Parts: sequence; structure tokens; C-alpha cells
Amino acid sequence: MNSDIISSLGNSLDVLKMKITEQEIADYMIEREFSDLQMQAVSEVFAEFAARKEEASVNFLLKCSRLPMKNPKTFENFDFSELSGKGLEKLKGITTLAPLYAHKNLAFIGPAGTGKTHLAMAFGYECCRRMLKTYFIKMTELNDMFTEARKYGRENRVISSLVKPSCLVIDEVGYCNFDTENTRLFFDMIDRRYNKEGNFNIIFTSNKQPKFWKQCFAEEDTLKCAMDRIFDDVMIFNFSGSSHRGQKREAFNLTTKKVQTVTDSIQEID
Repeated sequence: MNSDIISSLGNSLDVLKMKITEQEIADYMIEREFSDLQMQAVSEVFAEFAARKEEASVNFLLKCSRLPMKNPKTFENFDFSELSGKGLEKLKGITTLAPLYAHKNLAFIGPAGTGKTHLAMAFGYECCRRMLKTYFIKMTELNDMFTEARKYGRENRVISSLVKPSCLVIDEVGYCNFDTENTRLFFDMIDRRYNKEGNFNIIFTSNKQPKFWKQCFAEEDTLKCAMDRIFDDVMIFNFSGSSHRGQKREAFNLTTKKVQTVTDSIQEID
């Protein structure tokens, strides 16, 4: 009895949510006198079914994440060679999703066009690949979501939906102002994620250093409590330099030919 085939088949059945132990698989094949060739064929069939299920699951998670699917931002298409500094190896290390498993938040801070959002999206994309629920939202959208929730009394439902994802990406912190009630909802969300069990983290991107975030929230004491939880265990990557955007920009100068004006024509007739 080939133990590798049995193990592989067992893994496929786990993906397909079929509660059959490797011992039960082995007993079934021994009882029916399966040859190694027959065992291999069965294993390959279920491996194909498992691969299709995983692909469908990943696509579903990506669709729900609100990450771009047409031209996805991934670690593979991010050019790490454009960056330098002592923290570069640490930055490359996030591709393993170690921060999420260690419950470490991530903050990408710096000027526009330096790759912050790309990296945040890439982390979320990799989470989906590994069957971890992800949700991407801009800070302005989060503000609007809280305001809408308050209007219809759905605050708890909205907060719960933001607590569930393993990875929550909040993009462009500092582009809008939260009133007192929305600041409290922001704290509630942060607090509940802070006490969440399992593998999880939050990713923030911002053009502003965290010390200036308070300018965008109405209730400073509440924000301070939220910030204490956000930055209790966090990896902050500060970016500097010029924007990567516009590198494919092309500019052309054109001059029209001299055209005889109506006035010139009249003068010639005279």
C-alpha cells in the first residue's frame, strides 16, 4: 500500500470537506485489492476536484475582498528593486504573511506613488490565495459606511462585518474627517479586532505620519485608545522618494502649419 498516495488522497478529501480518514481510505482499497495504478488514478481524480474547488474558493474570496481582479496588485508584480534601505529585507519578509500569523498590524506611510497601496493590496491578495478572508476599504468609504449604518441603526452589523476578515486593509488614512460618533465606531471596530482570536491583522496606508492622524478625528481621547491598540504590535514602513507613477508618460510638442487668415485674403484682393 503506497502511503504517499493515501496521504495525497486524504489531503484532497479534506479540501473537498469529505470526512474520511486515511485509515478508512487504506482499508477500502485493501478490501477491494486496488493496484498501485488504480490508487494513483483515484488520487489524481480527487486531486483535480480539490484543485478546482480551491480555485473557485480563491476567486470567491477575491471577489468579496474588493481587491482589483482585472489587474491585481501582487507581490510578484511589485518591483522591490526600486527600494533600498535597512528595512528592505523586513519588507520582503511580509510576503510570507508572517505579520498576520503573529497578529502584527502593518502601516505603510509616505508620499503618493511610492508603492504603499500596491503592497497593502498584495498582502490582501496573498491572504485570499491562502484561503484567508480579506476586505479592502478606503478611509473615506469607511467613514461613509459608518454614517450610513448610523442612519439605519445597523452599527453592530457593520462593525461585525469589519471584524470578521482575517486581513482588513484601510487605505488612505487622513483623507477625511470622522465626527464624534464615527470616531467611536472606529474605536469599537479596532477594539473588537484587537481582542479577536485566530490569525488576523489590519493594514493601513497613509501620506501622513500617525501622530497627525488625530487631526482627522473629532474625539481625541477615543482616538488615542484606538491608536494604542493599533500600534501595540505593528510594523511601520516609512517610504520616501519620488512617485513611481507617470513613468510611462509620453509628451509630444506639435506645431500647426501656417494658415492664411481671412484678413490676409481680403488684403490680397484689395
